[in-house]
Amino acid sequence: MTFLIAGVLLWSLTHLSLALAPQFKTLIVAKIGPLPWKGLFALVISLSLVMIIAGWRTTIPATIWVPPAGLRHLTMTLAPIAFIFFFAARQPTDIKRFIRHPQLTGVKLWAVAHLLINGDTRSIIVFGGLLAWAVLEVIFINRREGKDWVRPQPVGLVKSTASAIIALIITAGVVYFHQYLSGIPLINQG
Repeated sequence: MTFLIAGVLLWSLTHLSLALAPQFKTLIVAKIGPLPWKGLFALVISLSLVMIIAGWRTTIPATIWVPPAGLRHLTMTLAPIAFIFFFAARQPTDIKRFIRHPQLTGVKLWAVAHLLINGDTRSIIVFGGLLAWAVLEVIFINRREGKDWVRPQPVGLVKSTASAIIALIITAGVVYFHQYLSGIPLINQG
């Protein structure tokens, strides 16, 4: 469980450091350059993901509560929406006209969806921890950038739909490979 907690903390603190101490990034970039900074950041984030996945697979979950089975359908509905929001942040889509932080909104929705159907300790650590990180990240980014939000120009239905379709294809892949990442199959592949 220690590895799991450490992975979530490493992920969260690495991301939060950019929102809380932007001068830290500026200082490091000035010393090593922008490309090595991106590589170092990607390495630390990748390490945190490896720690989370390895910690998940090695932690024996203890049940805290048993969620109602009917919530599985709600989760399977919310997860694709979360992926659409998550990928909208880097794609031309009109979602960004309505949601200031679509990627973080996607993470929050994804985490809530998983907490609805998982009442065990490792799920609470991972999904609760990432939910807390995403909430704090939005608060700190908004505080840094101010309340004035300039909405992007519309991109139209075609580009927005294309972004959503790409996100849904990725969602299908995640559903299919979910058992290899988490050990929990979402579909019967036998």
